[in-house]
Amino acid sequence: MEAARARTPRGAHKVASGGGDLGAAWNGGGSYKAWRWQGWRAPAPAVVGCLATLTLLVLVLGGGGRGILSTFSPLETTEFVQKPASRVHADAEAAGLNAKPAPPTRHDQDRLIGGLLSPAFDEQSCRSRYASPHYRRPSPFRPSTYLVERLRRYEARHRRCGPNGPLFKEAVQHLRSGRNAARSECQYVVWTPFNGVGNRMLSLGSTFLYALLTNRVLLVHAPQEFDGLFCEPFPGSSWTIPVDFPITDFAGSFTMWSPTSYKNMRQAGSVSGDHRNVSADRLPAYVFLDLIQSFTDAAFCEADQLVLAKFNWMVIKSDVYFAAMFFLMPAYERELRRLFPEKEAAFHHLARYLFHPSNDVWGIVRRYYEAYLARADERVGLQVRVFPEMPVPFDNMYGQIVRCSEQEGLLPKVVRKDSDGEANHSSPAAVAPESSRTKLTSVLVTSLFSDYYERIQGVYYANPTETGEYVEVHQPSHEGEQRTEARAHNQRALAEMYLLSFCDRIVTSAVSTFGYIAHGLAGVRPWVLLRPPSPETHADPACVQSKTVEPCLQAPPRQICGAAEGTDIGALVPYARHCEDEHKGLKLFP
Repeated sequence: MEAARARTPRGAHKVASGGGDLGAAWNGGGSYKAWRWQGWRAPAPAVVGCLATLTLLVLVLGGGGRGILSTFSPLETTEFVQKPASRVHADAEAAGLNAKPAPPTRHDQDRLIGGLLSPAFDEQSCRSRYASPHYRRPSPFRPSTYLVERLRRYEARHRRCGPNGPLFKEAVQHLRSGRNAARSECQYVVWTPFNGVGNRMLSLGSTFLYALLTNRVLLVHAPQEFDGLFCEPFPGSSWTIPVDFPITDFAGSFTMWSPTSYKNMRQAGSVSGDHRNVSADRLPAYVFLDLIQSFTDAAFCEADQLVLAKFNWMVIKSDVYFAAMFFLMPAYERELRRLFPEKEAAFHHLARYLFHPSNDVWGIVRRYYEAYLARADERVGLQVRVFPEMPVPFDNMYGQIVRCSEQEGLLPKVVRKDSDGEANHSSPAAVAPESSRTKLTSVLVTSLFSDYYERIQGVYYANPTETGEYVEVHQPSHEGEQRTEARAHNQRALAEMYLLSFCDRIVTSAVSTFGYIAHGLAGVRPWVLLRPPSPETHADPACVQSKTVEPCLQAPPRQICGAAEGTDIGALVPYARHCEDEHKGLKLFP
């Protein structure tokens, strides 16, 4: 499958009539022009009259029965009927779709999101910081006054202890010496990335929460492919380690065999598990917490936390949302209750505070939103990810999307046709309602592949919807494979996460961290496309709506400190249960 990306320019509007014909983008001479822009694929929205559910893609075959989208074969290009240019523009005016895209709605949220964000930034240096909340519907969660207070206190500590200040230089001298200082005003946790952008954001948000809970300063190791994705989140200082930082080989130094790993230190007897027997000035200069999937380090026992607190420098490497584990620890229970009275909003608040796309990434987001999503009355996001270890065939995955839509009423139904191919309007539901402006629904598809977009777009292109609403289908890119080592790929991935988070309803694939980030930023409970038992079988049900906004910790420790062996981790506290998409996983609930 080709991996090239292209996009139709903002000025080209696509309109379909209630009868299912599609107007195209026309050049000045009235002929069809194929517009391309390197880096994005042409959304070619299918705009067709009339509503109902992705029953979305519900085509009705003869005999009065309803056929689902999986029975639909996309039309060949030669079958599309083009209108004269004058008729295209006339229909567009009648439908109210040629209007200039409206600016994003200014929700009645203040620009600082209830005090979550600091006002101490120049807006031009990071345009997304104060603008992005206005592209989403109002959040159902408001940050607690205590969280706001703690963030301002953290920012002050970061300015005092951050890179290039005297306290930081003193701490780095101790790090270079290979010894841990007995007393240090500033303690640090250095985060190093692993795996894809979604995994990185989950683990970075978790590391920042750990810094809040332990009064450490968060620093970030940003390799080339990660550099330039986000704005600096803390006013007056940087979160990026300097180029002359003593530790340079992060990839080679921090593995499961590293002697600096806390687990390996414990096993070698160089560190005691009893903090009373640990002298800070006899410790190594830093400790490594290996929190990659299998959680090889015993990092969540309170006794171990007392030992770890004596290290002034800590390095964390992870690819999961380990923040959920802190909510199981009695030592942090009171503080977390004050920080997050609504526990399901923990990542939502952390992500909106910490992650602000750089101006380059935000430019991609803003231009695409204004060109293709701004005019919509409702935006529905569909994120499809098929993993190599579970290679679900296209027809099976597409059929699952259709069944999910039928089950949950997520996308507009199309008008059924009789055996002669004529639209059957005998049903009262098929009569378009009278209104001054026809409703417009935009469907945003995010996937590494174009197949799902093309099938859905083809259905809406060729068939009107039951209630007369217009439907556009868009896909920003389809790169064919994940390339985490490429900065441009990561920028597009981050842009699409944010575009997905601007949708009113979101459908995500099971165990996809990309989806976790999008619905976490949006503050919405997604519909999750469940994994089937095997690639050849069907998931039943096709999807479920999550009961929480929180991401899933897919690989929690097998045993919890203080709990009997075999204790169900999802039954320890009432607000933490197993995930819908990963039975062994853990997530926070209201």
